[in-house]
Formats: sequence, structure tokens, C-alpha cells
Amino acid sequence: MRVIDHFITGHAGGGAGREGDVFDPNTGAVQARVRLGTQKDLDAAVAAAQAAQPAWAATNPQRRARIMFNFKALVEAHMEELAHLLSSEHGKVIADAKGDIQRGLEVIEFCCGIPHVLKGEYTQGAGPGIDVYSMRQPLGIGAGITPFNFPAMIPLWMSGVAIASGNAFILKPSERDPSVPVRLAELMREAGLPEGILQVVHGDKEMVDAILDHPAIAAVSFVGSSDIAHYVYRRGVEAGKRVQAMGGAKNHGIVMPDADLDQVVADLAGAAFGSAGERCMALPVVVPVGEKTADALRAKLIPAIEALRVGVSTDQEAHYGPVVTAAHRGRVENWIQAGVDEGAELVIDGRGFALQGHEQGFFIGPSLFDRVTPEMQAYKEEIFGPVLQIVRAADFDEAVRLPSSHQYGNGVAIFTRNGHAAREFAARVNVGMVGINVPIPVPVAYHTFGGWKRSAFGDTNQHGMEGVRFWTKVKTVTQRWPDGSASVAEGGRTHDAFVIPTMG
Repeated sequence: MRVIDHFITGHAGGGAGREGDVFDPNTGAVQARVRLGTQKDLDAAVAAAQAAQPAWAATNPQRRARIMFNFKALVEAHMEELAHLLSSEHGKVIADAKGDIQRGLEVIEFCCGIPHVLKGEYTQGAGPGIDVYSMRQPLGIGAGITPFNFPAMIPLWMSGVAIASGNAFILKPSERDPSVPVRLAELMREAGLPEGILQVVHGDKEMVDAILDHPAIAAVSFVGSSDIAHYVYRRGVEAGKRVQAMGGAKNHGIVMPDADLDQVVADLAGAAFGSAGERCMALPVVVPVGEKTADALRAKLIPAIEALRVGVSTDQEAHYGPVVTAAHRGRVENWIQAGVDEGAELVIDGRGFALQGHEQGFFIGPSLFDRVTPEMQAYKEEIFGPVLQIVRAADFDEAVRLPSSHQYGNGVAIFTRNGHAAREFAARVNVGMVGINVPIPVPVAYHTFGGWKRSAFGDTNQHGMEGVRFWTKVKTVTQRWPDGSASVAEGGRTHDAFVIPTMG
């Protein structure tokens, strides 16, 4: 059986040790084993990073950018290979897998302009004969701990900006779908990245803790559930690291009475059920304003959801594929039952779905709840599956209050033709990313990604200039030169005597 090893410079790997199962979600079968690393493996990666990083930091930004250009071209050339590899371990359909990769590549495109964004500030004449300037310098060694749901995009978000800024980077991807991160590291090396600058270590909590505690790792970026994000943030900060930890989400879609309901339904079909709902920017809660709007929306949603096609990840006609593991399918089904037990109306029940010929695969059909209330635990928590909940709001103020008071604050959307309502909503809602007639408001790569409340721990977001700020530190220089130079005659030769002035 195929064994997925670490990607560590100068590290032989292999040998005895713990391993984890990597499943094919379409069949339920174990398709590979992944090595679960130890402190010794991490130490090897850190040693290689320490040896390589000073020369990489000294490489001028333009040359670093050229490697990013090369890497982007290589990933595009290998798109089909990467997408099929990704979908075979995660289960998302090929189109979603390509989107996963492409969205990560957009951050690499941003990194191709790293010479521009690393420029510091300059003030001439800050005082008599005094100039002040700043420079952005890399932290040294950074690490990323990434989730299963975007095995290409999120590693590229983190590693691209960190490496382009002059850091070495150690990636700990999810052990559920680890092959694509290793393949991306291979392609980065092929693009010209020096050995030791990007390395991949696999593992579970033992490896996560080793990363958080390692004194040579200066910064850690994390994406995962909120409880784990809080743990990572707290432990990393206690160890003296810079930490950004992105957590869970429960994104709401507000539907105003004047919204185009046909467009809303089309948007919800993709936003709530695409990638089997396994994404932090999914839209699992829809909030129609007024009973008339709610009834009309429900009537249109039912046939649209019933028409969704669930299939294997290679089915080009499928809207979404299986979830990542049997355990995760069980978790989603438990949340559906919790909603029923709490009194929500289960309009469409996706439990018990079986795909002919793939009965052992990790499939679950789409589910729709109506009359969900804010007191229900199934509303408060992230389900992370193909489940859409209707929470009816009496008026605009209640529609603003629902996402604003929720424990998560990742993304939110409003659907309306009223510009004033949209502007008012965007200003008032207590959520980090807002879409106006955009169901999944993930910002473009040169802006920044990050939620509020329990959706993010730390004060710096992913990619864009926020990412550059996270992976660099600012050094400010205040300089003064003497007025001219003193000439000293000595042996018939003239020398310049340079004097370092003191600041009074």
C-alpha cells in the first residue's frame, strides 16, 4: 500500500513509527497510509530550515518573486493531476478541486508582486539632517497547520506569503488528505526554491504540540475548528510565538423581501451544498425577512434541493461528492437528529443516502430545516455538512441581530435590490466578511481573509497585506550624516574621517 512520507530536506524518513489511514471517500476503502511524525522529524525539518533561511532572506525580493512565477506555471501545468489527487482523498468533485487549487494560486499571483509590498516607508528631513526609513524583514521560520477541507488553497495561502517574504516554512497538513500538500512542495522545489525553505511534516496532535512548543519556530498560522484554534492560539502565544488561528463559522444569508428569489435559490444551492458543505465560508443559514418571503423562498428551495445530484468525485454532473470520512458523516447526521429533537422542522432529510455501486462511500444527501430558532444547539454550532437551516426574521433589525449575536463571525451575505438596506447592513453587522448579493464573500487575494469573534484568534488576517504584516517584522532606522567630511592630511594623502554623531 502507498505510504505518504514527510517532505524534509536531508531526512531519509521511513522506518518504524505510527501511521494513519487515508481513505477514498467514494468507496470507503483505505487507499494509503500516512506517516505520523514525531519531535525527531520536526527537529530535522527545523534544522534544515535554519541552515537554508539566512541565504533565502538575503536573496533579493525580485528573485524570490521569479520562483513564485515559475511555481504558478508548474501548478497550472499539473492542474488535472492535482485536482484528481485532491478529490480522491477529500471527496470534492473535480470542479471544486480545481477551484480549491485556483483560489490558492491567486495568492501565489499576489506573491509574484512581493518586491512592491515589502517596500518600507521613508521620511526625508524628519529632523535637522535626519532621515527616517523602515524595512520589512522576515521572521525566520514559520509554520502552518491546515485543515482537510482545502488541502491546496490554505497551504498556498500560508506558505506563499511566508516564503515570498523571506521566511522558511514548515507545513503540517491534515492527515486525512496529505498528498496534495506534498506534491505542491515538490513543485515548489522544481520551480527553483532552495532546499529547506518549504518542508512538509505529517502528524496529529503530537506534531501540532511539537510545532507550538518549538523555540526556533517564530510564527504559526492555523485554520480549523474554533476550540482547536483557541488551543493553538493560547499555547503558541504562551511559547512566545506570533499566532493567527482561524476557527469555525456559521454564516448567514439575509434575504430581503425585494430580493430576486430565483437568483437567491441558485446561489444557495452552491453556497450551502457545494463541496458537501465542508467549508468555513459555506452558507448554512438563510434568514428570510418576513413570513411571506420565508414561505416563497421555502417553496422554491424544496425542488431545487431535491434536484441536486450527489455523486462520486469524478462525476462531472454531480453537484457535490462524499464527505471526507465515515466519522464526519456520522457527526453531520447526529446534528440533523439534534435539530429534529430540538423541534426544528426537517423538510428534506439527507440521512440514509446511498449511491448505487458505492454503498460504502461516505455520502450524505442534502437536508433542509425550517423554523430553526436561535436557542437551538443545532443553530449555535457549526455542522460542516450539506445542511441548510431556515431561520425566519420578523424584520430587518432582527436579521441584522442574528448573525451579529452569533458566537461565530466569519462571513455573512445580504440579498436585496435596496442599496440603502445593503449599505446599512454592511455597516452594522458584527461579522468580518460581508457579501452584498454575493453568497460566499471570500475576498480576492490582494485583500485579506479573516473573521471575528470565535471565528478567529489573533489580530492579523490571512493573505493580502495583512499576511505580509504577519510574516514580517518592521525595523525602523533613524539616520543623520555629518555636514561634509573632514579631510586629514597624512603622508601626502587625504583621508575622509567619518564621525558617528550622537543624538542629543
